[in-house]
Amino acid sequence: MTEPKVLAQEIVKALDSKRAQKIEVIHVGDITILADYFILCTATSTTQIRTLSDLAEETAENLGEELHHREGERDSGWVLLDFSTVVVHIFLPEQREFYDLERLWQDGESVDITALLEQSREERRRELEENRL
Repeated sequence: MTEPKVLAQEIVKALDSKRAQKIEVIHVGDITILADYFILCTATSTTQIRTLSDLAEETAENLGEELHHREGERDSGWVLLDFSTVVVHIFLPEQREFYDLERLWQDGESVDITALLEQSREERRRELEENRL
């Protein structure tokens, strides 16, 4: 079993690689038994929701984790992917604003992912440069 923090980090990097917007990670393990981490992100279209949810699943599976539950249709504007220790929420902007999970889970600890995203983006830049050569 992959450590929850590692699983969350890898899913965040994957979501960022497909241009998910407003990615936030909330550590909720101290306030609920539902999961250790919630990942929230915004997609710009239902097509991107499909892409992001497929990639999150693939990333978790590559780490040996299974999807335990999915809620929402990929065309509905909100998809929830439950990997037990990490729950991923992918929204269209209107649904994210309406449900406002950041407010609902404000007692959780917001995780700073700035350095993780910068590192991930730098790695992708290097890969692109190497592929051009």
